[in-house]
Amino acid sequence: METIDHKHPMQLAIDSAIEGITKNEGGPFGACVVKGNQVISVAHNTVLLDNDPTCHAEMNAVRKAAKALGTYDLSGCDIYSTVEPCPMCLTAIYWARINKIYAGAENIVAAQYGFDDDEFYQQVNKPQNLRKVPCEKGILAKESEDVFIKWKALGRVLY
Repeated sequence: METIDHKHPMQLAIDSAIEGITKNEGGPFGACVVKGNQVISVAHNTVLLDNDPTCHAEMNAVRKAAKALGTYDLSGCDIYSTVEPCPMCLTAIYWARINKIYAGAENIVAAQYGFDDDEFYQQVNKPQNLRKVPCEKGILAKESEDVFIKWKALGRVLY
């Protein structure tokens, strides 16, 4: 059985995080996507550089890996992150079908340094009517569902 060195991809994530904070491109986060023993992508947080709140390290690493592999399906890949992914990144990891997450630090560490990760986990666990950002449903509900009906009629593959 092949032994995987988890320290190498985690160190790449850490080095990328350091590069990002040195360049003031975003927060202290880095990520690395690997497939087997091959590094597919390495990225850091670029929220400040891109003026985009979705440019977390994991999101950037997933985007780069998907582009490098030419597929949105990253089955067979693992992701290394300097800290436990926030709910947005965790969901992107699930959408990408990544097999396993290796995290350096727990999300509570990010909270200790002022990041909202832990609060967002708490918000997701609350019933919708108790969340900080309300969600009103039913606006043009039938017309919105009609888009799904049109999509299904096209016979497209569910991804």
